[in-house]
Amino acid sequence: MTDSVLHERRGTTAWLTLNRPQVHNAFDDTLIATLTGLLEQADVDPAVRTVVLTGNGSCFSAGADLNWMRGMASASEQENRNDSLRLARLMRTLQFLSKPTVARVNGAAYGGGVGLVACCDIAVGVDTAKLALSEVKLGLVPAVISPYVIAAIGLREARRLFITGEVFDATTAARIGLLHAAVPSAELDEIVERQLYLLAKAGPHAQREAKALALRVGGIDPAQAERIDTANAELIARLRISEEGQHGLGAFLDKRGPRWSPSP
Repeated sequence: MTDSVLHERRGTTAWLTLNRPQVHNAFDDTLIATLTGLLEQADVDPAVRTVVLTGNGSCFSAGADLNWMRGMASASEQENRNDSLRLARLMRTLQFLSKPTVARVNGAAYGGGVGLVACCDIAVGVDTAKLALSEVKLGLVPAVISPYVIAAIGLREARRLFITGEVFDATTAARIGLLHAAVPSAELDEIVERQLYLLAKAGPHAQREAKALALRVGGIDPAQAERIDTANAELIARLRISEEGQHGLGAFLDKRGPRWSPSP
């Protein structure tokens, strides 16, 4: 494992901290593999009761790393599909982890960062955080994270945010269900500790069954999720190599507006 994700045990809680503050904790292959592995370890460790996921610095996660995106822009459809499946495995691992998970959203969350928040059982964040599902601005879609975001905020809100790509604030995120609370930064750790205290009062076996029950009754199961992930990986791979996707990615990487963006 590398330092792209810090791992700390605080009592029976595993704290996982995205640790690439110089690039706003953006995803690359190493971070995805490291975080997936640490989550899998926590899932089977009997000494771990709960998992907290947060970011180092002023951001939670800005989504895809620019260098990673640059590589994917020039990769083949099959390479893009494989890349998307690795990200999908991370999201699926977090979604179906048998231990309760808490997202401590310390700052901005974009794209895949929003996906991580949606996959956690409990999500609390600072009231100054900005969030976005901005993929359409690049000629892409939030394919891999879509099942988890839709489950968190509902179809109606997802339709709007998926097609506008707009930035929204933490108050809006709390209103639509992506965050359970948005608080001043000075109160963030207090509310996280309160959630951990409440979680510690429950029987661990009953807690695992209760989480599985909620997902199952909500129509979400791992086998179905894997099938959806496969289809969504094929979709994003196809869009990344499409003419529009290539243009949108190129414009973003070159820091210029795409041709469909209105002039200022």
